Amino acid sequence: MEQAHDLIRPWRRATIAVSAVAAAELMILAVIAVVMLGNPIAHHFRASAAAAAEPRKRSDAPAPARRPVLPRSQTSVMVLNGNGQAGAAHAAAARVQSHGYMLGDVGNAPSITPRSLVMYRPGFEAEGRRLARDLRLHIVRPLDGMRPAQLLGSHLVLIIGT
Repeated sequence: MEQAHDLIRPWRRATIAVSAVAAAELMILAVIAVVMLGNPIAHHFRASAAAAAEPRKRSDAPAPARRPVLPRSQTSVMVLNGNGQAGAAHAAAARVQSHGYMLGDVGNAPSITPRSLVMYRPGFEAEGRRLARDLRLHIVRPLDGMRPAQLLGSHLVLIIGT
């Protein structure tokens, strides 16, 4: 029984010795890799850090061409009665026409509105602000609750409030 035990021990020592040599070789190869590859990688990180530290320059892209403001005679206004009083929309439509605007559809708003306001289609904000200035109104905003198709070709909507 002693003979079998003696045969196993040299193999253990040899395995441990070979493993130690392999680990040492691996460490040497890792050091060589770090020395050889470390400099280009470090240079890359330094360059990218320097590029990130520089303030970004704005490109001088030209501003989008602005569409000229339509004259009053070519700006169509839909007038809606939002206060529930009979004839309020027609009276407001007469005021709109007296300022030189084209009159679109005249009718009733779907609900009562507490204040008079001007709403404009996308791209017609300047015309909406001009109409509000002409009528001395303070609320001007994009279409809300209406689709452009519901305007029946009008550029602006005037809703008469209470």
